[in-house]
Amino acid sequence: MSSCPTCGCGTRPARSGRGSVRTTISTPRTWAAWTGGTCATPSRSSVPRSRLWAPVCRGWADELVGTSAAGGREPVVPPGTPLADLAAAAVVPADTPLERVELLAIDLETTGLDPRKDEVLSVGMVVVRGGQVHLGTARHLPVRPRGQVGDSAVVHGLTDDALAQAPTMEQVLPEVLAALLHETPVPGVPQDAPPPRRVLLAHFAEVEATFLAAACRQVYGTAVGMPVVDTLQIARRLLRAQHHELQAGTVRLDACRRRHGLPRYRAHSALTDAVACAELFLAQTAALEQVRGRALILRDVLERRLR
Repeated sequence: MSSCPTCGCGTRPARSGRGSVRTTISTPRTWAAWTGGTCATPSRSSVPRSRLWAPVCRGWADELVGTSAAGGREPVVPPGTPLADLAAAAVVPADTPLERVELLAIDLETTGLDPRKDEVLSVGMVVVRGGQVHLGTARHLPVRPRGQVGDSAVVHGLTDDALAQAPTMEQVLPEVLAALLHETPVPGVPQDAPPPRRVLLAHFAEVEATFLAAACRQVYGTAVGMPVVDTLQIARRLLRAQHHELQAGTVRLDACRRRHGLPRYRAHSALTDAVACAELFLAQTAALEQVRGRALILRDVLERRLR
């Protein structure tokens, strides 16, 4: 079994046939089973490459433009919404020096692993800019689900009572989308143009990308994707460059942090995980610069494709 990238338990990739991929993402029968070592967290190969995904800026999760909740294609997002502002924003050019790129490290706690039926319970996010984690931008947003938290509380500690007075996803999503817009000028983007999109940064970013897209379709009927940087994939690249064998558990967030001399942290808290991912990213990019012998550009860390 391969390793769950966050907590290190076993995973069961959802595959069938000769390398084909089922159109469903399997989930644990219970969250107790997840914590007991039979987590069904999807591997990259277990997530279907659906028609929702198309390349922009060479990122694997770059574009979910105009995908309606009904499955059709709608080129225009609802006007006057935060999603429309995001859709109007430029994508940061891939050759932009990385130190000039703003990233939003984000982590979600959810009721499960299937965005079609599971719900977001909390959002943690913090901005990375100029080689620093800007803790003044850190936000933790609890989300009241439509259904019950269920056994997922065993993992993240969020209960129905704790979330009873929290805002809904319809109330939280505008703040998340607003946080995905750049605040500082970017080379190659006209000064009078709308601010470009920040790059979404996460560890095992498929979870955050797919749940955010599902939330956008739920609230606005369509979704606009983002360029994505995944610290899990950067970890794999660094290990391969050092000729290390990718053993189970080597790309978990805590294992990656230990390799870079970063302190332990409390997992399964959305904000703590987001900050932990941001710190790891800075350590990883410093290591990548040593490997490549030059300053990095955005293209060096962007995800290329979904496979």
